[in-house]
Amino acid sequence: MKIKKTSFKDLIIINHTSYKDKRGYFKELLRENEIRKKFPFLVMSYSKKNVIRGLHLQQKKTQGKFVTVIKGKIYDVVIDLRKKSKTFGKKYSIILSDKNCKSIYIPEGFAHGFCALDKDNYVVYSCTNYRHKKSEIGIKFDDKKLNINWPTKSPILSKKDKENQSLNKFLELN
Repeated sequence: MKIKKTSFKDLIIINHTSYKDKRGYFKELLRENEIRKKFPFLVMSYSKKNVIRGLHLQQKKTQGKFVTVIKGKIYDVVIDLRKKSKTFGKKYSIILSDKNCKSIYIPEGFAHGFCALDKDNYVVYSCTNYRHKKSEIGIKFDDKKLNINWPTKSPILSKKDKENQSLNKFLELN
């Protein structure tokens, strides 16, 4: 496991080593002692190609997230919404896949979303806090101010994500 820092404070990329043989492979995904966080809440999502999930965050009971793909490939995007951060309002994106052996740790205070790129995509999230439904909010994935170049012309969204607020609305309310 190799940790790579980004230009965003506490946002890191994890490069895993995959040990392959004729049976398949073994890959170490997460070491709390390396990231120095506890992850009491583990969830998984399955997404078809062109599904966009996000951009999500919890406001009151914030979560840090360790995100990894166990099958498939995603275009992963985070937005720094920490007001005192030097990178406030800026985005970071990366391709995560089962083949490139990369994961991302997203600190509290970031909005997170992704676009599923393969036919079948299984994403695991290890979170530093439990889900708190009343704290959940979303920013529009296609907000012009964010200028995210999503790799699909036919996004598939949940009803909830279609109703996400603009970045300007989020900033007005926070």
